[in-house]
Order: sequence, then structure tokens, then C-alpha cells
Amino acid sequence: MKPTLIEFAIIAIFITSCNESGNKTNAVNTVVQQQVNAVTSKPWGTTDGKAVNLYTLVNKSGDTVTITNYGGTLVSWISKEKNGKYSSVLAGPADLQGYLKNPPYFGATIGRYGNRIGGASFTLDGKKFTLPANNGKNTLHGGVKGFDKVVWDAAIADSTIPSISFSHLSPDGDQGFPGNLQVKVTFTLTDLNEIKISYEASTDKPTPVNLTNHSYFNLTGDVANLILDHKLMIAADHYTPVNRELIPTGEIATVQSTPFDFRTATKIGERIALVPGGYDHNWVLNSNAGTLQEVAVLSDSLSGRTLVVSTTEPGLQFYSGNFLDGMFTTASGTAIRKHSALCLETQHFPDSPNKPEFPSTILIPGKKYTSETVYKLSVK
Repeated sequence: MKPTLIEFAIIAIFITSCNESGNKTNAVNTVVQQQVNAVTSKPWGTTDGKAVNLYTLVNKSGDTVTITNYGGTLVSWISKEKNGKYSSVLAGPADLQGYLKNPPYFGATIGRYGNRIGGASFTLDGKKFTLPANNGKNTLHGGVKGFDKVVWDAAIADSTIPSISFSHLSPDGDQGFPGNLQVKVTFTLTDLNEIKISYEASTDKPTPVNLTNHSYFNLTGDVANLILDHKLMIAADHYTPVNRELIPTGEIATVQSTPFDFRTATKIGERIALVPGGYDHNWVLNSNAGTLQEVAVLSDSLSGRTLVVSTTEPGLQFYSGNFLDGMFTTASGTAIRKHSALCLETQHFPDSPNKPEFPSTILIPGKKYTSETVYKLSVK
């Protein structure tokens, strides 16, 4: 079992009280002090001429989360399963080189606009803005070089608290979007085994903003086990149907009597064959947008783990890993293949800039974009 932070502290006091001297004792004290810290960092490589680091957050419960400033990316979340074994519930490549090979957004902070914008363009205040088409003729997750592919500036306010903030300035015209957009994302690991993600943004010109996190979850801790046996509950009476290019039609449809009805916990594989291509849709949440509320529950009987999702956002994109093709492997060398993991992306609706009937995603100067999502793990 992993020692807790309290146990690390006791070890540190014991070692310090011993009448030992020399480099060996000093080295041990240094290691213990690093472990007592709730946030530590180490170099992880470089890209675009900038240093990339890997940051580790540890809570008093023994959970460990690693995050990199490349893409503001959650790399791993190591927690205990029902038999006492520790493993990561997040899927992703083993090292930075894997993340630089344009993987499918493993764990990344997505922006300026999470999800799709149809026709790679939108009109705002009478002016048409053209974006790079990186998903057929549409724009996906902010364009060719979205927030997932930049090196963010990291700040640790207090190394004894498992929290870290990343900031990034997206300049006017970046990927075709108007306005200088200043963004801040804060990740906090609580002692209740929650990852809290808080988003802030401001702009000097009106611009669409839709930030999310694209973590891939497999609660078994092993991507060799597909997520089709996971049970999922989504608190949503409606969803937004899509066309063949996965762009919303504009309709808000009932989930009643459809394979999109997850109002009671249902195995993902039970009806997935009824959905052409698998699940990659936006659910219209029953919760009040702007208020942090529980919106989804994912569970796995093999590990005994349960993941509860809470958010202030009006929508949730459930993606069942349909396009994972085994090209990327985990640190253990296991291929991440179709349905190896799933995403629960809290968001405003896809293509909202072109759908005035959807909740607006336009941020204007003088206003602040704020959003919060919490992922909470527990085990029985």
C-alpha cells in the first residue's frame, strides 16, 4: 500500500531525530521532503523550444495525479481498486513523445472551442470567421493547433496543497478566432479523491469559448478491458441528434425509447450497436447551468470503482472511444483500441456559434468566462 502524506511526515520526523550524518542521511531527508510536498515536478522534455514538465499531485488518501503543461493534460490518476491494487483510471501514451504524435486528445484541455463547429466557420456581429478544417470540412476541438498542442505556463501557489494552475494567452486570430483570449485552468486533487477543474477566460473582442477536458477513462485500470461493461447514468431527458458528420441538426430530442436513454444506470455495450459508429453525442443536462450539480455516474464491477461527474455546464459529451485504433500504447505496452476507454466531456453544445437556438458560447469584453467540473472517484 502507498504511505499517506501523514505517514511520510512521520517518517521525516523520525529520520530528522536520528543522530545520523553524512550524504546518505541528507539524501534520504531530501527524498522524504519531496514526498511530503503535495505537488512536485520533473522535466519531461521540450517542444516548440519550451520546457515541458510533469507535475505530480498527491492527496492524504494516497491518490496520485500527474499532469503536464503540454496541453494542460491529465496524464494519469492512480487510485486504489476494491482489492487494494493501485492503477490509473486514465488512458494515454507512456511519454511526451507519444503526446506529440497528435493522439486523440488524451487528457488534454480543449479550446478555444471544444467539440465541432460545422463548416469550419461562424458569423459573429455580421462578420464571417473562417477556421481551419481539421475534421472533414468541420473544425474539431479548436483547430489544427488548439489548446491541447501548446505549452501552458504553470503556477504552484502552495506546494503543500495538491493544486496547480495553467495559463495561456491565445492571440487575436489564433486558429481564426477573434480576440486576445486569456485562459486559466486550475486542477485540484482533494482528499475526497476528486479532481476539480476550474476554468477562467477573458477577451478583448467577442469570441466563442467552450472549454473542456478530454480525459479517457477506464475504471478497471487496464485498457485491455473494454469499457462496454461499464455502467453509465446521465441525468438528461434530451440529447442533440447529429448528422453523418456528427454536427448537431439543431433539434433537441427526447431520449425516451432510444439508445440514448441513460437516466438509469445501463451497460454501455447493451445498446451501442443501435448507434451507428457508437456514442459521440451531446446530452442536454437536466441540471441548472451555472450551478455545480451531479450529472453522470460511471461504475465498473471489476474494480469496484465509481466515477461521479458534477459540472456547471449545460451539456455532456459521451464518447465511447469509437476512433481509437491501437496506434497508441500505455506505459505497460497495452494498445489503446476501440472502446478501450471513454470520455465524459462537460461542455456547451457543439456548433453553438451556428445554432442560435442553443445556449450562447459568446464571451464579450468585460465579462469573465467561468466553468467548473468535478470528477470524483470512490471504491466499494
